[in-house]
Amino acid sequence: MPDDEAPDDIHPLFRGAPASVEFRKLRKRILRETRAAIEQFAMVEPGARWLVCLSGGKDSYTLLAALVELQWRGLLPVELLACNLDQGQPGFPAGVLPDFLTRMGVPHRIEYQDTYSIVTARVPQGRTYCALCSRLRRGILYRIAREEGCSAVVLGHHRDDILETFFLNLFHGGRLAAMPPKVLNDEGDLFVLRPLAFVAEADCARFTAAMGYPVIPCDLCGSQEGLQRARVKALLDGWEAKAPGRRQVMFRALMHARPSHLPDPALFDFAALRRRPAGIEENPPQNAERD
Repeated sequence: MPDDEAPDDIHPLFRGAPASVEFRKLRKRILRETRAAIEQFAMVEPGARWLVCLSGGKDSYTLLAALVELQWRGLLPVELLACNLDQGQPGFPAGVLPDFLTRMGVPHRIEYQDTYSIVTARVPQGRTYCALCSRLRRGILYRIAREEGCSAVVLGHHRDDILETFFLNLFHGGRLAAMPPKVLNDEGDLFVLRPLAFVAEADCARFTAAMGYPVIPCDLCGSQEGLQRARVKALLDGWEAKAPGRRQVMFRALMHARPSHLPDPALFDFAALRRRPAGIEENPPQNAERD
């Protein structure tokens, strides 16, 4: 990927990008990690059309920019349609994203659905909005994807989101589970993809700030304090501060699970384990203890 680009050899999303070596390295890292996730989890299928969900936050801007540039360079053979769901939050700057996407030449659809009123009316005071808001939003996005002939709904969840979800499930859900980079919806007709699965949240923040994209905060969930996800995030931040690189080590662990070393008989057939007679050399059983 060239470092020096003529003005006509770059997508409008990247015009005005900083020329510093630091930013070029950041941009290349994000593209490399996005492409790696797309390839490793076999996200591309022939004739695919992706609905790229754009909230106006730093993560979704990074997602859009990475996918558009990969497509621009012929490295992502899919059709992209950006989509913003205006959920009716008070004070939401409705014109920001349509104006931005039009100026950048990105095909898009803006959908208005007042889920804000539904969420605030149904969720008791003191409870978090996230679960209901997410379900309503996801259902609307699935409908839009079907209407637009898309095969996948593409979300901006990054590496840190996946880690936080893992620890939320561990501490509060009693299960080992995270956000999969690729999964089918319940109906089985749409993929849900997370191409930023390898990208650090800090890189998304640095990239969006450097590009000057018009970030829109979420006033719905952002208005609530004491969220469990925020507590898990603070915990991970503390670990990272004490041992830089801890997040990446933990994420690698999620990619190297050993079912035979987890006490879940649904993942490993412990009943089928057999001892071998003494003196007979064979390969050790899969869950043999190792130093």
